[in-house]
Amino acid sequence: MREEHAVTTVNDLSPISGEAAATRVRVAELQVVRAEAMAGPSRRATETQHAKGKLTARERIELLLDPGSFQEVEQLRRHRATGFGLEAKKPYTDGVITGWGTVADRTVFVYAHDFRIFGGALGEAHATKIHKIMDMAIAAGAPLVSLNDGAGARIQEGVSALAGYGGIFQRNTKASGVIPQISVMLGPCAGGAAYSPALTDFVFMVRETSQMFITGPDVVKAVTGEEITQNGLGGADVHAQTSGVCHFAYDDEETCIQEVQYLLSLLPQNNRQYPPSGPNTDPPARRNEMLLDLVPADGNQPYDMAKVIEEIVDDGEYLEVHERWARNVICALARLGGQVVGIVANQPQTLAGVLDIEASEKAARFVQMCDAFNIPIVTLLDVPGFLPGVDQEHGGIIRHGAKLLYAYCNATVPRISLILRKAYGGAYIVMDSQSIGADLTYAWPTNEIAVMGADGAANVVFRRQIADADDPEAMRERVVKEYKAELMHPYYAAERGLVDDVIDPADTRETLIRSLSMLRTKHADLPSRKHGNPPQ
Repeated sequence: MREEHAVTTVNDLSPISGEAAATRVRVAELQVVRAEAMAGPSRRATETQHAKGKLTARERIELLLDPGSFQEVEQLRRHRATGFGLEAKKPYTDGVITGWGTVADRTVFVYAHDFRIFGGALGEAHATKIHKIMDMAIAAGAPLVSLNDGAGARIQEGVSALAGYGGIFQRNTKASGVIPQISVMLGPCAGGAAYSPALTDFVFMVRETSQMFITGPDVVKAVTGEEITQNGLGGADVHAQTSGVCHFAYDDEETCIQEVQYLLSLLPQNNRQYPPSGPNTDPPARRNEMLLDLVPADGNQPYDMAKVIEEIVDDGEYLEVHERWARNVICALARLGGQVVGIVANQPQTLAGVLDIEASEKAARFVQMCDAFNIPIVTLLDVPGFLPGVDQEHGGIIRHGAKLLYAYCNATVPRISLILRKAYGGAYIVMDSQSIGADLTYAWPTNEIAVMGADGAANVVFRRQIADADDPEAMRERVVKEYKAELMHPYYAAERGLVDDVIDPADTRETLIRSLSMLRTKHADLPSRKHGNPPQ
């Protein structure tokens, strides 16, 4: 019986064995096709890419994601366009690699333009692949990283390419505030293509090799007569320092991608989660005695607020956003007691820490980002007011300053403000004062909270007495002293409940960590509405 059964089994499997052989042939063919797709257009194209100091799309993805975690989507996709020679050239991937993997074991979706294929230009199939991976990222609730290195719309495909960009922009907007979106500029990005990065949460650029502009140097010269290089028009340093389009700029791709990984470690997967906790090796009760020496009691003396932040946060580590743009305000992500926080702080070293148009915009966008992704906000105040001047007024400082006011008022995450020294006028209100909804407000004994500085107040309130005095200068000194004693002493705001406590600067770290721990379960709802109408 055993022999008969064995014979029957062999006889039954004989036809299947033949099919298995055919399947193996097909699998071998698939491996050849995949190898072709993985290799790219040619060795020469790869060498050209490397000669420019640029990595290939797959090399970039390997750097970004955990080893072996990348799962590619639509690797074998090809365009279906005809005419202009396209029908004779149909490479696999169609110039963009899409898929998902992990960074520190957390899911991340990614697409990377392959400049070796059609210069990374976007066509219909190319765009459809990006649309799909964006939809997958939104549905899965995971960050999306785009590695941009493309020449814009594929001219040969006409309006289909333009429609492809429209689909990307629409999805960028749909994903805004839902999942973190990070654009990494690793090559050219011209024309309408530049609007996708502008819609995302963070933009990284690499010096010398990446550029962003709506109209290139040739068009600028033809229209205005101005001559300028690509980097001079839209390079990393220009956008990091002048335009504010770029949040982070680095010298090489490897460092840039490492910093993308670090940023991802500080962000939640989506708007329904909290940022990941980190190891808390820095004692929460560590005293900050250094702050007594770092911050001069004289409100007119400058100091580096970055050093204050470094002293307070875990292990002195923080990631500053827009470090080189609008430097009179600092926006940074850090950890306090292992928990991620967003820090907004005036920088007395630049323009005395005043708020101006660019600083207001920078801080407003950062506050909105923190609120969208459940990141508590700590605000460090040392602000003399808004920057006066005709240019600021005509440039719309009222409108732009209102953006920051709106962002704070609209934020429902835990909010703590700390007044280090001066906090004058409307800038004090705008920088998350208790009156606009800060959950807790602390102040150092060096605080001066008032409508304006004592000298300015004296000139307004006691102008007539000073003018009529036998010794106007002596009278000025006397009334200034009286104004400070009556309305600007360290406990004036605390006595009226506008400051919750006046604390020893050395206790700053412990106070913030304990307060954030208490506020972690905060729940706040906004009125039912479709969306607000923030000032633009």
